Amino acid sequence: MGRIPPHVENIIMDFDSLEQRKEVLKAGVFICCLGTTIKKAGSQEAFRKVDHDYVVNFAKVAEACGAQKFLVISAMGADAESSIFYNRVKGEMESELRKLKIPQIEIFRPSLILGDRKESRTGEEIAQKLSPLLNTLMVGPLKKYRAIKANTIARAMAIATLNFHPGFHVYESDHIQRIADQK
Repeated sequence: MGRIPPHVENIIMDFDSLEQRKEVLKAGVFICCLGTTIKKAGSQEAFRKVDHDYVVNFAKVAEACGAQKFLVISAMGADAESSIFYNRVKGEMESELRKLKIPQIEIFRPSLILGDRKESRTGEEIAQKLSPLLNTLMVGPLKKYRAIKANTIARAMAIATLNFHPGFHVYESDHIQRIADQK
């Protein structure tokens, strides 16, 4: 892990008691990269608590603190009306964020995220191995389905913190890549 710049403070918090600690969260930009899987969470309810409740509560704290920007990683296919539980939870989270009065909210919806993981996910490991070939086949409107490296998403989010353009913005993998490729 790289060094944290002197003007940045890394605060480790318990998301179950976030509201009680909001006084230490004074910032203009809030970034949320929180997420889990149903398998790791242990149930759909536990998954929802992390991927919806914690994210929305964190955004509400950002709003209360007067944040100018809130950036969050969601998921390709997020849709509050989806019949797929995972996509529905992500879509519902995004819908809740739309209601907030934060001047700039940016949703990053990557496709498959490439990179090292602490836990083993067999399906994702296979997809990661196939992604270089599959990515070359995904052109035109299919570009948004290309797998993307975790550090590319992080770079795009870091660049996005520097640009102020009010509103609610959604970026899929191809757009995330274009942001990250900026010089």
